[in-house]
Amino acid sequence: MKEVNHIMTISEENIDISTLLYDKTIKCPICENEFKVRSVKTSAYRVKEKDSDFFINYTRINPYFYDIWLCNTCGYTAIKTDFEKIREIKKELIVKNISLKWKPKTYPLVYDEKIAIERYKLALINYTVINAESYKKAMICLKIAWIYRIIKDTENENKYIKNALDGFLEAYYKEDFPMYGMDRYTVMYLIGELHRRCSNNEEALLWFGNVITSSMSSQKIKDMGRKQKDLIKSTDEKYRNPNNNQIQTKKKFPFLGLF
Repeated sequence: MKEVNHIMTISEENIDISTLLYDKTIKCPICENEFKVRSVKTSAYRVKEKDSDFFINYTRINPYFYDIWLCNTCGYTAIKTDFEKIREIKKELIVKNISLKWKPKTYPLVYDEKIAIERYKLALINYTVINAESYKKAMICLKIAWIYRIIKDTENENKYIKNALDGFLEAYYKEDFPMYGMDRYTVMYLIGELHRRCSNNEEALLWFGNVITSSMSSQKIKDMGRKQKDLIKSTDEKYRNPNNNQIQTKKKFPFLGLF
């Protein structure tokens, strides 16, 4: 993986990133250890632009890097919004499969892309161990893909985009909405966009079409779907050929094979 100095996350501004962070004390729901997590001040980051798969390009500091909380005592790792919500029945799985094998890690005060990817992958292992919902594992894969995008590692970005797609597809048919604040039609759009990024243009058009024609989807998400549908039609002539409409969707979600 390419090494990227953390100064790049703040564009050309000469800012000490550590001043944009603060420590927050939390209690681990697994081992009850109290520890500090690095958090981004709400006024610290700036939105530069947004991509069509909801990736936000930040300047000054990237909050994605600090979205994972990790207990260095027992190894429990999760997205911060999930960290304290683990059910009792899942805690034993963490102890048996994570904590007994855990070796504490040392991190600097400021995280870079390499550290962020490592922490997201640790969270993905935790979520796989406890058999978390597919949409949760899919979101982690999507955020890993975004960070690979930042460092222009296209091969790994595409790998995690595909796994995010598999997860959101499974979640769409089997799990409840909302999913991290996304309603059914936002997830439909996202599935279409991930299909497009995987060059599954016929499948993408079907999902975008369902978003556009639904009376329940918001105007904003309809407009986004229409824009991406037009993009496919303006850049790929193959979709007009019925013989090219054979798209196979993976049914499995092979997270552990990513490590």
